[in-house]
Amino acid sequence: MTPGKCEKDLNREIFNLAFELFGIKKYWHKRIVRAGANTLKPYKENPENLIIQNDDILFIDFGPIFDEWEADFGRTYVLGNDQSKHKLRKDISMAWNDCKRYYDSNKNLTGAELYQYALLTAEKYGWEFGGEIAGHLIGHFPHEKLEKEDKTNYIHPENKVMLSEKDKSGNSRDWILEIHFIDRNLKIGGFFEQLMTR
Repeated sequence: MTPGKCEKDLNREIFNLAFELFGIKKYWHKRIVRAGANTLKPYKENPENLIIQNDDILFIDFGPIFDEWEADFGRTYVLGNDQSKHKLRKDISMAWNDCKRYYDSNKNLTGAELYQYALLTAEKYGWEFGGEIAGHLIGHFPHEKLEKEDKTNYIHPENKVMLSEKDKSGNSRDWILEIHFIDRNLKIGGFFEQLMTR
């Protein structure tokens, strides 16, 4: 992650490194590297390819498949000494842990309730929540496609189903928790995502 490199080149380098180190060549969702103002953009957008700057913030969001099981991983990195960017990187990690503790202590929590709590953590740390979801189901590949219309697949304000509810086969469901905080004035965002259950 060096200044002067474009997002697409870094994306390709991470893909190649994951293949060299772990043999990963399949991903269940698009691979994302976003820098600068692109860190404001949610998953569904496909912004222009930016060049990483000397004093920049960037995040990655990769969904590799290990032994036919989906994973999902997102982290934020800061180049330079901008204190707002460093605070954001630290805050999203702490907010993820806050939400995880809230989930662990409230096993009857619905997707809507956890989403609302994620919004409150953004306010608590002085940011705006940047995503229309705060997470999603994950499982064996290929799983049933996560239909956008079915909000019960997401940590979403319309999901009134308990996250602890079993699937149609009576199995426990696994959830990814994702935190995306933004500041529209500073034109920066940060993203932190990993497995919440298990």
